[in-house]
Amino acid sequence: MAGDRTRERPRSQASAGDLLHLVRSGRATTRGALQEATGLSRATVGQRLDRLFRAGWLREGAGGPAGSPTGGRPSLRLEFDDAHAVVLAVSLDTRHARAAVLTLTGELLAERSGALSVDEGPERVLGALGGWFAGLLKEAGRTADAVCGIGLGVPGPVDSATGRVVQPPIMPGWDGYDIRGRLGRAFAEQTGGGGDVRDADGAGGVPVLVDNDANLMAYGEQRTGHPDCAAFALVKVSTGIGAGVVVGGRIYRGIDGGAGDIGHIRVPEGAGALCRCGSYGCLAAVASGRALARRLTEAGVPAESGSDVRELLAEGHPEAVRLAREAGRSVGEVLATVVTLLNPGVLMIAGDLAGTPFLTGVRELLYQRALPRSTAHLDVVTARLGERSALVGAGALVVEHLYAPDRAEERLAALGL
Repeated sequence: MAGDRTRERPRSQASAGDLLHLVRSGRATTRGALQEATGLSRATVGQRLDRLFRAGWLREGAGGPAGSPTGGRPSLRLEFDDAHAVVLAVSLDTRHARAAVLTLTGELLAERSGALSVDEGPERVLGALGGWFAGLLKEAGRTADAVCGIGLGVPGPVDSATGRVVQPPIMPGWDGYDIRGRLGRAFAEQTGGGGDVRDADGAGGVPVLVDNDANLMAYGEQRTGHPDCAAFALVKVSTGIGAGVVVGGRIYRGIDGGAGDIGHIRVPEGAGALCRCGSYGCLAAVASGRALARRLTEAGVPAESGSDVRELLAEGHPEAVRLAREAGRSVGEVLATVVTLLNPGVLMIAGDLAGTPFLTGVRELLYQRALPRSTAHLDVVTARLGERSALVGAGALVVEHLYAPDRAEERLAALGL
């Protein structure tokens, strides 16, 4: 999320991008309030706002109760115009994908989901997504030229500087692959827009941003449901297990995107259980949707993935319920350490197993093992946005990148404004 960049330079040097940030954040939404916040003259504020108006990024709405600092009639309210562009967002899981066209404020205009396996490899999967984009834009009534950026969530660790996954345990063939470039080309080939994307800033075409799916889920859920929570953690338990952490309104990724990979923490009950990462004893090897599907199949209940387990849980299948609660206890034991370390205000459980049996198991061990001080102000909840949380997070990531003060200023200059 863009920080309060007006504090990083003298107030009198606040750029058009800084003014946009003040309006978007709600800190200053009239011309007078912008003058007061930045120390700029009325004429200078007017000149910089004119650049934003000509770009189509701002509009003036009806006058509100807040007028000029010196009094007088209420000023016209400045608003971010979310209709001037759209974002394409994708959440890619191990066996299926979900994609959408979103407004710049996160409103869903068109959505599609379907089977798409990461095992087919990045070339085929990303090419298929390009075809999805064409249909979604048509459904939303928008053209490719209206797309300002693409956000993609993937089930593996991502180096945010390069947009490439790094040694992903459940994404064979994706390690180090140029996801940004291929998805940008697929978008251009299937929609006729964008061109070849070579970096996140859109050199050669529409910018493509890639992040871990749990990170984006956490970002989307925190922004929409818990914006005042300074430390927020989300755990996704589906085919694999991963966590996303948002601290101070920003995704915490670690030094190279590896933060939150709790599925590969060793647990005592996992001894002898082989994980897809090649190690034995990982949490994911005993408590993920894939692990439960294997155990159910061994018990004579056919299941191949976390989504199959989810369906069995929805039907109230007794063995699935028992195993889900048991898995929740295993995850809860690991989360006791996570909660002690991070001291979050909200711990959200999401993914295929995020139902009552699993949540009950998590709470049993978490509150038993964690210090009371760490859980005194902790809310343990399930996801509010459901399967759309990563889409919302991906869209927000793109918008915050493109309209951050410095980046906005660069884009205005590129437009000749």
